[in-house]
Amino acid sequence: MPAVLGLNFHHDTSAALVVDGRLYAAEEERWSGVKHNHSTRKGTLTSPTRALQWCLEAAGLEPQDVDAVWAASMRPNPAAGWWLAEECEEVAALLPAPLGQRLRLLSHHTAHVLSGYLLSDHEHAAGLVIDAGGSSLGSDFGPGRERITGYDLWPDRIDRLHQGMPTVIPSPAGPRRVHSSLGHFYRNLARRVIPPGDEPEGSMMALAAFGDPQHYGAQVRDLVRLGDDGHVRIGHPWGSADSSTPLLLGGRAWTSGNVAEQPEANRADLAAAVQEVFVKSVVHVARHLQRLTAASALVFSGGCALNSHLNGQLAADSGFNSLFVAPAPHDAGTAVGAALYGWHYQLGQKRLPVPTDAAWGPYPGALPAGAVPSGYRTLTGLGPGLAPTVATLLAEHHIVGWVQGQLEFGPRALGHRSILAHPCQAATRERLNVIKKRAPYRPFAPAVLSEHATEWFMSAGDPFMNRVAHVRRCRADRIAAVTHHDSTARVQSVSNDHQGLRALLEQFHVRTGLPLLLNTSFNRKGTPILRTAEQSVAAAADLRLDALAVGDTLLLADHVPDPRAMALRSRCGG
Repeated sequence: MPAVLGLNFHHDTSAALVVDGRLYAAEEERWSGVKHNHSTRKGTLTSPTRALQWCLEAAGLEPQDVDAVWAASMRPNPAAGWWLAEECEEVAALLPAPLGQRLRLLSHHTAHVLSGYLLSDHEHAAGLVIDAGGSSLGSDFGPGRERITGYDLWPDRIDRLHQGMPTVIPSPAGPRRVHSSLGHFYRNLARRVIPPGDEPEGSMMALAAFGDPQHYGAQVRDLVRLGDDGHVRIGHPWGSADSSTPLLLGGRAWTSGNVAEQPEANRADLAAAVQEVFVKSVVHVARHLQRLTAASALVFSGGCALNSHLNGQLAADSGFNSLFVAPAPHDAGTAVGAALYGWHYQLGQKRLPVPTDAAWGPYPGALPAGAVPSGYRTLTGLGPGLAPTVATLLAEHHIVGWVQGQLEFGPRALGHRSILAHPCQAATRERLNVIKKRAPYRPFAPAVLSEHATEWFMSAGDPFMNRVAHVRRCRADRIAAVTHHDSTARVQSVSNDHQGLRALLEQFHVRTGLPLLLNTSFNRKGTPILRTAEQSVAAAADLRLDALAVGDTLLLADHVPDPRAMALRSRCGG
């Protein structure tokens, strides 16, 4: 029974284990309660202790039973030939001895791209990874790091054939290397657009729908130069982490320190211009990869692949016939890519089936005895009646916490730790933004029965909620709660084998004629998606949800009628 462990020791700390063709994966933040689980000290490694322990326990393994251990390298320094050995030694020290002795490192971007490619059904694909920065490029390049990397991918080889490199410019102190990181570019500008307290990149992507990209378009385009052979050059310091140098636009100085002083309309215009330039730049690189590889499919990963609006346009404009976005394209996914690398390329094992869900984590456990918060009551032992009962509540526009089955891996709630609602009324979106303390311009996503997706949207979305689709014009008014200002939605397609959400969607469809629900993550502002049944009870009471479904038990707020009586009255015509 071969077993391979993959690990990520940087932000979004995570562990993944492939055993006998089954994947277990979890993020440390779900235990620590610290979103992204990053250290407060820059450059400090963090061990995914509890995520690793859970993976081993779930698979019934001891550390000595693991055949291979791989981790994604990340440390950019020191810029010398021994940097890899030093990092490997430092990481190994954080592991139990049998695991540390087997540890090997692969590049950060290679782990990213394989977290997509080895879970796709493509034999030949181009791979693209774009993020703020990855592994060191080695001593010959000084402090250069992976920023934009292109691959030609086959079952028997991984060929890195495109690499974004730093630009060297003169300075009073001698030669200076300038970052051209599209990940840093987007984050840098987002911190000048989104006030502190909201997640910058995701919020800017949402706000962009309300802006005019032409207002600041010429000035933002001047910051990024697209060259031959897919090269991208970003003027200093806009492609770095520096968000304090003033950006002069329209007679205003934009910094992360004065963002709250900028009018929201201007911030929306800048967001729209940045989103447009960002998309154009990524499409430019992708088209170059298509010419190089002649592949029909593109696999996309890295932090920039979390930009679902980009992914929708990349699918349409990159020149590839199909786009596969890694199920978890953020840094936690590198643990999955590292494990799959060892499984397939080192041990020669067959690739895993293409997933239609990312429920790779722990079960929630049972509700603790007597864990009924004030203002709620319980309905127990619902069994197969749970889905129709909750569907009745949702049809009556109640908001329901939904905790079912194994925890999803990645940043999106996929119907296992979700808050669900009727997708019809814009007022529902407004209520949820208040509940979750989000900016009012941020949208919510639909989860739709896969066979009905193209009846409501111009494309089918994907199982991992990683790309937007345009809502069909004739349908938009019927699903206002999940239709964004630009008539798009980030669509999760729910297949027949989805264990968490399929039955509920079918029941809701029967009652309303709508094959979709609003689906958002079950968490409080600034905290990770919750893990356990006990956490869900506290969160439901804190957020004042109308109901909470855990296993076959339903907690109902006292103001909500019994849904079984509601359903009976409906059947009787009362």
